[in-house]
Amino acid sequence: MKIILLGAPGAGKGTQAKRLAEKYEIPHISTGDIFRANIKNATPIGVVAKSYIDKGQLVPDEVTVEIVKQRLQEEDAEKGYLLDGFPRNIFQAEELDKFSNVEKVVDINVDLDKLLARITGRRVCPKCGESYHVTMLNGSTTCSHCGGELVQRPDDNEETVKSRLSVYEKQTAPLIEYYKKAGKLVTVDGDKAIDEVFKAIVEVLG
Repeated sequence: MKIILLGAPGAGKGTQAKRLAEKYEIPHISTGDIFRANIKNATPIGVVAKSYIDKGQLVPDEVTVEIVKQRLQEEDAEKGYLLDGFPRNIFQAEELDKFSNVEKVVDINVDLDKLLARITGRRVCPKCGESYHVTMLNGSTTCSHCGGELVQRPDDNEETVKSRLSVYEKQTAPLIEYYKKAGKLVTVDGDKAIDEVFKAIVEVLG
């Protein structure tokens, strides 16, 4: 099964992607992970990508497309894959169509105002990585697992989150229309418990 997972920052893509990859026994392919692997191994494309990242610039679409294309040619992706973070725009989607036939595109839909509250209220433990939400902490500032002091990630502040959501709306939201026209889009309500969202995705994938 060849799946693309769409959803704004904080919609729960990462959590669902991990579970879906396990269920369908396909690799969860995140563009961030591929970039890091190529840069670490100093592959030719990784060297090119690093040259942009080091300057604080976005990696050009052509380079991103090539890195994904190479990853999809690996043996573990022969019977399918789950793409997370790609395509990010219409150009990347059109290029992907040239070398792979995506079967389903799952949009995990959550109201942007709810996402803002969800992300800005997130607190993490730097010691063990456990994540919490302020609404569930009852004023506590320590991790119930290891006793570490909880912190807010630097990019979880309101200004940064609003900027990330704005970029998503401008760049990625048009993909919803693109895949709807192609008859591949399925939408699930992401404003539910993790298990419920997972069940809903499995149902729409059939």
